[in-house]
Amino acid sequence: MDAASNPYAPGAGTRPPELAGRDDVLKQARITIQRVQKGLSFKSFIFIGLRGVGKTVLLNEVQRIAEEFDCKSLHIEAHDGKSLPALLAPGLRTLLLSLDTMAKATDATRRGLGVLKSFVGSVKLRMGDFDIGLSLPAEKGAADSGDLEADLTSLFLAVGAAAKSRSKTVLITIDELQYLSVEELSALIMAVHRVAQKGLPLLVVGAGLPQLVGQMGASKSYAERLFSFPKVGPLEPAYARAAIVDPATREGVKYTEGALDEILRVTEGYPYFLQEWGYHAWNVAKSSPISEKDARAATAEATTSLDDSFFRVRFDRLTPREKDYLRAMAELGPGPHRSGDIAEKLGVLVESSAPLRSGLIRKGMIYSPQHGDTAFTVPLFDQYMKRVMPKMPKRKGKS
Repeated sequence: MDAASNPYAPGAGTRPPELAGRDDVLKQARITIQRVQKGLSFKSFIFIGLRGVGKTVLLNEVQRIAEEFDCKSLHIEAHDGKSLPALLAPGLRTLLLSLDTMAKATDATRRGLGVLKSFVGSVKLRMGDFDIGLSLPAEKGAADSGDLEADLTSLFLAVGAAAKSRSKTVLITIDELQYLSVEELSALIMAVHRVAQKGLPLLVVGAGLPQLVGQMGASKSYAERLFSFPKVGPLEPAYARAAIVDPATREGVKYTEGALDEILRVTEGYPYFLQEWGYHAWNVAKSSPISEKDARAATAEATTSLDDSFFRVRFDRLTPREKDYLRAMAELGPGPHRSGDIAEKLGVLVESSAPLRSGLIRKGMIYSPQHGDTAFTVPLFDQYMKRVMPKMPKRKGKS
């Protein structure tokens, strides 16, 4: 069939042609934004789920909804290479300047810019040099204490007040929240808490891996009362079918039942994988309907594509010992698995494998569904580990 007309969209954070099965969470996002605009009580919220379930897509969709309501929005992605202040500051500068130039300047918008300059000056002393190019004077005594928790709170309050002075709502979306340091996460929670207490129109929506809920609870005991944590998982079969069938139907193409059953079986309903399989099934099929034979051929193509990109970029970040640990996990199956069973496979004591496990959690490769259990954050990664490392590592011998 015509590859140029292929409707599927595999890609990191790329919106699928059919955003199936997410109506409930997006409806709640719409309601929350409206409550913020009306000055009513609200909870910020954080999407929680494994890789490949579409958390980034949902963040982008929330941002689109916010813009429908004429909100000001800022999106950042946390990662190891930059601090939270360095990620926030440039976007907040742009946002505050846009508020300041809407009409005649207000004291609140000018103060917001001054507080931001103070914040950046304070943070630069502790987190490295970066600049945002503001020529106006810093607001002395605001966001300049050197304590990130206090200073980020002052900054968010100033941004919220500036937005309120313009009858605007600010949305900040933060992806990959699990990469924030303990200090940064604590500061973010405190800042959101104070903004909510003051009833200011600033909403934070985030996304992260399952371990984030525990990280936030450990950082601030009230985090679970301050945020909602909608869980984002694989699609239910009816929605998974819609994600495959509906885009093709709009192009006049059909699937056989056997083809659909095969695609749903191998993808397990994960949205990212559905797009990969749909994309390759379309390209290998000669004509409509796409058959089970086409779907099986697509499996070979999609697997190669995932191995070369989606899986490979994560595998390449691992040390040799970390790879051995994940290969031992894979030998036990999809999981979750007891930490002791993984150590047994490696031939080491649980205590000696604990640093490896902790490092892999920090890298976002695994998480602990409950105490003593370990599971992959990347669906189907156990199968990949067996392909890329066909042989189990040699047992180390307990010591």
